[in-house]
Formats: sequence, structure tokens, C-alpha cells
Amino acid sequence: MAKKDKPHRPKARVPRGFRDRLGPEIAAEREMLARISAVYESYGFDPLETPAFEYTDALGKFLPDVDRPNQGVFSLQDDDDQWMSLRYDLTAPLARYVAENYDALPKPFRRYAVGPVWRNEKPGPGRYRQFTQCDADTVGAPAPHADAEMCMLFADVIEAAGVPPGDFVIRVSSRKIVDGLFEKLGLAGDGQGETRLDVMRSMDKFDRLGAAGVRQLLGPGRKDESGDFTKGVGLSDANIDSVIAFLSSTVARDSAATLSKIAGVLGDTPSGAEGVDQLASIDRQMSDRYRNSVAIDLSIIRGLEYYTGTVFEADLTFETLDEKGRPVRVGSVGGGGRYDGLVKRFKGVEVPAVGISVGVSRLLAALELKRGAVSEATGPVVILALEDGQMAAYQAMAAELRAAGLRAEVYLGGSNFAKQMKYADKRAAPVAIICGEDEHAKGEVTIKDLVLGKELSKKIEDNTEWRESQPAQTSVAREKLVDEVKRVLADKNA
Repeated sequence: MAKKDKPHRPKARVPRGFRDRLGPEIAAEREMLARISAVYESYGFDPLETPAFEYTDALGKFLPDVDRPNQGVFSLQDDDDQWMSLRYDLTAPLARYVAENYDALPKPFRRYAVGPVWRNEKPGPGRYRQFTQCDADTVGAPAPHADAEMCMLFADVIEAAGVPPGDFVIRVSSRKIVDGLFEKLGLAGDGQGETRLDVMRSMDKFDRLGAAGVRQLLGPGRKDESGDFTKGVGLSDANIDSVIAFLSSTVARDSAATLSKIAGVLGDTPSGAEGVDQLASIDRQMSDRYRNSVAIDLSIIRGLEYYTGTVFEADLTFETLDEKGRPVRVGSVGGGGRYDGLVKRFKGVEVPAVGISVGVSRLLAALELKRGAVSEATGPVVILALEDGQMAAYQAMAAELRAAGLRAEVYLGGSNFAKQMKYADKRAAPVAIICGEDEHAKGEVTIKDLVLGKELSKKIEDNTEWRESQPAQTSVAREKLVDEVKRVLADKNA
């Protein structure tokens, strides 16, 4: 007798570099996004939503990782043979939108956007291929005044997200200063674009790898801890020395001293002088409120080549412990800059633009590490369904609680009491409502405070005493259900 073929069952697994997320994390992100969006709107920015996919040619050559397949983005071909790609940030879609609607938009055009972005990059610990960004951009306003406003907005946003002043700094530099460095190195020509991009990517790792690591990347190459080798840029020793001198010019928390020092490194290069002047203007516009939160830092490069002027990075300065008790410093949780040439790809004329982007997932993770534990969301009130014939009454209770602004649900998985209580526990329900045959006969409901019950269970060791005392449980008239539940919940929030 022939063997029957086993049915094919796909393995349940999440694609590499992606992850599933559940209630508490999503709720925390939603709350943080609401606070950040409120700050954006207080500055006069309006929301804009663009599609997840853009035509690949609209994204252009400004892609995050040219060393990987699909140029760092996930792409597919449509049925009309046109290539589309998942957006890798929220800035390139903005440039397309502005170009497409240019004549109808007010200039400057101020918008903010929230949504997922996708990177076809090598995943790693805390580095995912899909994550949430939250951006604000001003299109049509030249440097340096719009850039100064972005610095202040960035500081207000990080503070609104839950990071107190003193625990973060908005670090500011300029691509024009980097252009001045390239002029000094002899890399300013049209045919040097790839070399410049490789140099900037190496410089962008200065905080993580230090001078020695960046020297290797600028020279023959570097082998990391895993044994992977990154090919070097191949600069001369003299040019590497100039790059390291550039990156080492920052005087911590002293913007004036930093600008004086870098002016000496760059000499009289035209782009360098323009960059120094613009950064000096930004520094002068910072009021006392922002003086300790915004600082010139020349190690800020930003990896995307579309930046043309000021660049920003929000850096958390506090140190915390990871899940294994090891000290860790999160560092950057967002960035941005000026990109005056991005809309020009579509319009043929230069349109000044500047923006910031908050890495919400990374910022949330940093705050959870600082608190020492992942915050748990409180679940809904669970109404136990002990009698099939009373489902309408149970649903009426839930509706009354919802009308009072409370989360509530009726258990729908069967009438077993122990199973229902276990469910309420897994849902992190603060309260369970019990209304069986006896309660119905008396016109009452029993309200079980599950949080208090857990606390008391640690103090009562005798099971008989526990069953007889029924701690954290009270019965009230049916019409007082909502008032009593609100009272119990209010006691927990007091």
C-alpha cells in the first residue's frame, strides 16, 4: 500500500530582521507618538501620510546601504514593469510629494509624518529591518534660521518623549564643513562621489569605533569582532590625519571653542568658512532654555549623501544597565539635517529643506532600560461568563463600563470558572466581575480586585484561610457596578 504524502505545513517563523509586537510596547509607542506629535503641531506642523511604496527611481541614488542587494531597500516589479520599493525613510517620499504638489503648497511647507520604514540591511541586536520613524520637516526655508528652529524643536520633542534636560544633547554639525574637509583632501571633484560617501560612512562611526577604528576604515580596512572584514577607503596617511584632526576638534559643551578650532583645521576653504558661519548663527539663536541641550559637535556626519548643510543628532547621555546588568549607553535616538537638493531631482530648481527624524523604537527601548523594567499595560476589566443564559446581561455590564470610559470585555471561551480566572490573570485584568446564579438571585455582582488579591496572597500561606476569607472581593447591588469598579481602579491610581 502506497504511503500517503504528508501535507506540507509551513514553519511558523518571523522573517529575519523583523519582529512581532504586543500590547504593552504598542501602547507605550502610541502614547509617545501622541506626545511628540503634539509638540510638532504646537510649532505649526501639519500631518502628512504617504504610501509605504514609492517608485524606485523617486528614491534615487540616496540609499542607506549600497553594499547590500536592492541598494539597501526592498523592491518589487509592478505589473506594468515599473520597480517599486518600500520607503527607507520618510524624507524621500516628502520630496516626491512636494514636487508633485509644489504650486498648491504654501512655502515654507511644514509637515510631520509618523510611520514604519524598511531597510534591507544586515540585522543585529536591536537593529531591525522595520521600525517606526516620526519626522518633522520645513520645505522652502533657507539656512540658518530654519535650522536653528529645528534644533529647538528637536530638544522639545526629546523632552516631551520622557527624557529630562541634562540626559540628552542635540549635537549639531554641517555638511558644508565636511565639504570644506573634502576640498582640503582633494576629494571635491565630480568623480569622487563614491569615495566621499565611503569617507563619511567611516567618519560616522567615530563615536563607536574611536580614532583607531576609523583610521582602519579610511585606510586598508577593518576586521570586526565577528571576523567580518570591511574594505577600507584607501586614503593616504596625511589625509587620514586630516580627517582624524577634523573629528577631534569638538570641545565638549563649548560651541564657540569648537568653531574656532575647526576653522584652524580647514584653513580658508570656501565651503568650510560658509559652514562655520552658519553654525555660529545657529549657536547665537539658542536661548538660555536650549543652551545646555544643543551643542556643536563635528563628529556628527549622518550617513545619507542627500544632506547639504546642517546635520543634527539627538544623543542620550545617561548610562543604564541592560537585562544582564551590564552598563550600556544607548547614544543616538534620532537625527536629521538640511537637504536643499532633494526636491531639485524632480523640479530642476533648488528648494531649501530641513528636517528631523525621531527613532521611536530606540527611544522607547532606552527609556525602558533606564526604568529598569518593561512597563506593563493594564488589561481590561473581565466579566466572567458563568451562565450561558445570562450572556445578554454580561454584555450589558460590559457596555455600561465602556460607556463610563473603562476597558471591559466578556469572557467568551466557555463557562469553566478556573479557566476564566486564569484568563483574567493572563490579560493583566485589574478587576474581574462575577455574577453567577446566586448573585443574579440577589440582584448583586461580586467585584474581585485581582491586583490586591495577588498582594494579599503573598501574606496568607494557609489555603483554607484563603478560601474562607475571600480577600479583595466585595459584593454590591447590580446598579452600583460602574461606581464600585471606578472606585477600585481609582484607588490603584491614587
